[in-house]
Amino acid sequence: MNDAHVLERYKAWLLLERGLSANTREAYAADASRLCAWLSERGTVAADADVSQLREFIVFLHELGISPRSQSRVISGVKSFYRFMRLEHIIDDNPSLLLEAPRIGRRLPEVLTVAEVDAMLAAIDYTRAHAQRNRAIIEVLFSCGLRVSELVGLEISRLNLDLGYLTVTGKGSKERMVPVSPSAVAELTDWMCERRSYPVKPGHEGYVFVNRSGRALTRTMVFYIVRDLAEAAGIRKTISPHTLRHSFATALLEGGANLRAIQQMLGHESIATTEIYLHLDNTRLREEILRCHPRSM
Repeated sequence: MNDAHVLERYKAWLLLERGLSANTREAYAADASRLCAWLSERGTVAADADVSQLREFIVFLHELGISPRSQSRVISGVKSFYRFMRLEHIIDDNPSLLLEAPRIGRRLPEVLTVAEVDAMLAAIDYTRAHAQRNRAIIEVLFSCGLRVSELVGLEISRLNLDLGYLTVTGKGSKERMVPVSPSAVAELTDWMCERRSYPVKPGHEGYVFVNRSGRALTRTMVFYIVRDLAEAAGIRKTISPHTLRHSFATALLEGGANLRAIQQMLGHESIATTEIYLHLDNTRLREEILRCHPRSM
């Protein structure tokens, strides 16, 4: 069976059987396609590849300069592809079971202080269009800790500003209710009033955040909004929408929230994912002690 046919079946399987998000499906399909293209150049197909060839593929990624973290993600995609082929009886044995992911050092996320978030809000130019929308975006990302995909997919029907919460659909199509701070409620309320004057395109009426042409915002657009506001505020850190999610979690931890509560707020499936913020808090505590302790001076 040729790889093109197998890949089409794999994409359908990811959609119908796994229930994965669109972003995860696209990443897994891209990983499988990349592997198939590499094997094709060497005169073979995925179903005939052995573990030594799969390891050579990972070495190839390393030589391209792809980071261990990205290599690990590709390996997950390759294993998913071979799991599918084994379940569909395209192969008898799964060679990807012997693949090992590279060691990944724990990388602490960049975070913003409350003062830095306030500086970003202050940097918004109210003489330009979308000022109130952008203010609401920053407040919601920081006050609710949403993923950028959750923000751009947020629907008006999921807002309950009177009771101060919203409902989002996160990874794995799992829904969760997220409290909304009074400041975020105020900014969203002002934005929803302004939004009524926007010429929204058919099919995009339900989205909270839209662009000047009346279409739902994309993740890329939100990235540029956050990055540009950080630059305007004089922040030199590497900033993305996810930085505000990290900052939300860190602020909760510093304020006394327990990890289980933060896990629920962020929609993490595993508490181990949330524990990175505990490590981050300990790191910042160490830095503060070293800065203030008399033996460190």
